[in-house]
Amino acid sequence: MFKQSRLLKKLDYTLIAVVALIIVFSLIIIYSATKDDTVLRKDFIRQILHIVIGIGGLIFILNINYEDLAKHMKKLYILNLILLAAVIFVGDSAMEAQRWIQLGPFRFQPSEFSKLIIIVCFAAFLSKRQGRLKKLKDLIPCFAFIGLPLLLILKQPDLGTSLVFMAIMFGMLFAAGARPWLLFCLIAGSLAFVSLWIWAHLWCEANTAFHLWIPLKDYQLNRLIIFLDPWVDPHGLGYHIIQSQIAIGQGGLLGRGLYQGSQTHGDFLPIQDTDFIFSVVGEELGFVGAIILLFLFFILIYRCIYIAVNVKDRFGYLITAGVVSMIAFHVLVNVGMTTGIMPITGIPLPMFSYGGSNMITNLAALGLLLNINMKKQNILF
Repeated sequence: MFKQSRLLKKLDYTLIAVVALIIVFSLIIIYSATKDDTVLRKDFIRQILHIVIGIGGLIFILNINYEDLAKHMKKLYILNLILLAAVIFVGDSAMEAQRWIQLGPFRFQPSEFSKLIIIVCFAAFLSKRQGRLKKLKDLIPCFAFIGLPLLLILKQPDLGTSLVFMAIMFGMLFAAGARPWLLFCLIAGSLAFVSLWIWAHLWCEANTAFHLWIPLKDYQLNRLIIFLDPWVDPHGLGYHIIQSQIAIGQGGLLGRGLYQGSQTHGDFLPIQDTDFIFSVVGEELGFVGAIILLFLFFILIYRCIYIAVNVKDRFGYLITAGVVSMIAFHVLVNVGMTTGIMPITGIPLPMFSYGGSNMITNLAALGLLLNINMKKQNILF
């Protein structure tokens, strides 16, 4: 009992307070986003349940010995592959994708939980390769390790989660000691190759009978292209981006007022409680509200980095690096796509967008970070 109470004193209460503020903020905005739709209103009630389950998961992870997770790396990795493969055979489809599994009244998205599982597994994998990540050939086993679950996610298809996997991989490789210039060249080369491949695919479709295969659905490809100029098709492919920009623009400095957004409540803003929830913040609370939310995420990421910098064991350090990469990439891409500076990829705003799997995964990940930080404090004590 004494040891437990002593460890509780070592919790990062700043991190906990910031997470609580983000969640409360999210509930206010989700309530507004679903206010005029009796079907969507159920999402608000469900999200409260998701938060309760997520907090339960956080507390559970807080009370385990995270170092034992490294011993079960192979089992976790195989479990992850089984869950992702199961989606292909028994998954539910929605919005041109097959990403969910229904178990009685519960519906979950394995690719969301897969993010945390792969962070833990990859941290254990990299822990054994200290000092052996200097050359390109040294990184090939790492690419293969991430590549297998990544291909299963692309099969669903889920481009957004696939990109999150890439961000996690490169973030953790950097933390593990891979040469920065090598990682930069790989990222730049990959972006150039993908861009050239897409351009060649489009050119072949327009000018020849030859069809160049590309591992993307038509709607995914269109999303990558249309963000460059959404006004080419304002009532079709560019509709989502344009409505989001209008909503944020109408917010001005202080916003139109909570529950007063015309884009949000006039059925103009698409999927406003999930992918485009940041647009609701921008419209109803304006620039000030958006900055407050981004500041909260800044503090959250800063505290996570602080924990990472002060971790004493390599396994815990790599886990924190993976969680930081995941959360930071989610925030960057979600805010970027709602403001029109990035393509729409369906990446939610962590602990803010509606969604059970995402909420539970992020709270569990933060529980793992708090656990690592407590362990570090205990060692120092």
